[in-house]
Amino acid sequence: MPKTADPPPAPPTVARLGPRTGLFALMALPRGFGGILPVLERVHRELGDLFQLTLPGFKPVFVAGPEPIRQVLLENRHAFLWRPDADPVARLLGRGVLVTDGEEHARLRRLMEPSSRRPHFAPRSGQMWRLVDRIAGCWPAGQAVDMLVEMRKLALLIFEAVYFSHDIEPKLPRLFSPVLQILDYIGPGMWIVFGAKAPPAAIRVLDEHLYGLIQHRRGSPNPPDDLLTHLVQALDDDALVRDQLLTMLIAGHDTSTSHLAWTLYLLGAHARWLAQVQAQVRDVLADDPPTPENIGKLTLLDQTVKESLRLYPPIHVGNRFTAGDVVLAGCHIPAGTRVMVSYYLVQRHPDFWEAPAEFRPERWTTGFRPAAFTYVPFGGGPRNCIGAAFAQLEARLVLARLLQRFRFTMPRQRVSVYMGAALEPRPYLKMEVQAI
Repeated sequence: MPKTADPPPAPPTVARLGPRTGLFALMALPRGFGGILPVLERVHRELGDLFQLTLPGFKPVFVAGPEPIRQVLLENRHAFLWRPDADPVARLLGRGVLVTDGEEHARLRRLMEPSSRRPHFAPRSGQMWRLVDRIAGCWPAGQAVDMLVEMRKLALLIFEAVYFSHDIEPKLPRLFSPVLQILDYIGPGMWIVFGAKAPPAAIRVLDEHLYGLIQHRRGSPNPPDDLLTHLVQALDDDALVRDQLLTMLIAGHDTSTSHLAWTLYLLGAHARWLAQVQAQVRDVLADDPPTPENIGKLTLLDQTVKESLRLYPPIHVGNRFTAGDVVLAGCHIPAGTRVMVSYYLVQRHPDFWEAPAEFRPERWTTGFRPAAFTYVPFGGGPRNCIGAAFAQLEARLVLARLLQRFRFTMPRQRVSVYMGAALEPRPYLKMEVQAI
């Protein structure tokens, strides 16, 4: 009789590394998961590109190599579900495009893509740099400013101006704290072990804001051509519109906050590189404002932005669930398993990146192309980040304007990686600013 093939094995688990590794991971959860990054890097080195954590109530499979990532994001993507019903993000966003599957997701994405294409929002670039001037105009000369806070203010203003044609600044004092509470709610934490609670009461403030925008836009005889209008005209259900607006607002501004803050941190930590980037900005732009055309000549800034995204991808992990039993990287993964695609780990993979933990923007010289699925700050496949084009233009416009107008010096401080809804420098990012 022919031999029956052996079934594929289960993924290697962190238990192989002894109880201390699991204990360190468990102790990291109350701190927002940031402390678990060094643990994950160690496990990746020891166990390879596919491994499983085995914590009480939390047993995800981590994917950290380009080939299994390709399977999850592209070739076998239909075997993985995006909607985590029990997680805070699904409870908060309802039927938002980020947490829907199948035809519902496809329909919502078709409605939202036109306003997320570069030709649509590029003409609004003047609004972006003017908002930089508005926020930066309040900075005290020569004093330390918390760039994490300032970049969040700026990201909120830019997002609502471009996507909602709305000036949110008068509402910032009321909305800022609820936004932070919502981000804490959806970020990794002890809910992973004990289950998610209902969204915090702060969501009522954001709902009031968004439903107000929806009602006002429905009554507008000549609405602007933006995401809000596209949704209001296509969907009769205000709650469904709200879910898309909240999804885009939270995801869109938080990732930009993270990226801008980390890029400023890296520039501040590498003063010589900062001087070169700033000199090129001033040579190219002179006194002209940044535009989608002239920022294309800022090659050093482009390298900086790409390296910042590599080292600190704002969306550091992609969360999926297996729809059925799956074989991935030669391992059997049962239906209903949480699969976490680690963009952070693959973008620091020593097999594909020289000096992976070092800031080396010069690696992004003209013609350099990383291996497929080793650089995925905006995901990959058909469900890549819908706001990727906007985020990349926004980052270059904002940073070009800041470097055109200010000198930045970073005082000594202890900055740690905080793994919340997005990767953030915590507890703050102080930089001294001086107008040029």
